Amino acid sequence: MSCTVEERKRVRRAARAIRDEVATESVDVLAPSASQYGEWTLDAVLRGSEGVPPEVLRELALAGLTLQPTPSQAEFQHVAATV
Repeated sequence: MSCTVEERKRVRRAARAIRDEVATESVDVLAPSASQYGEWTLDAVLRGSEGVPPEVLRELALAGLTLQPTPSQAEFQHVAATV
């Protein structure tokens, strides 16, 4: 299995887990060509702006993803993480 396929699977697995564990507006998996980071990217908008919940941080860590700095927006918390 190529590295890219494994990376995509890791990001998708984390996206599913986040969708299941916290209140979200959206959770997307972006291919490197569609991501501003040029890597497989998990892009999520979470309800609430109190910061990134521990459940989300745990899933990102388990998947080996790197949290990217993103500003919160009103009542939403934007999360971007890359492989």
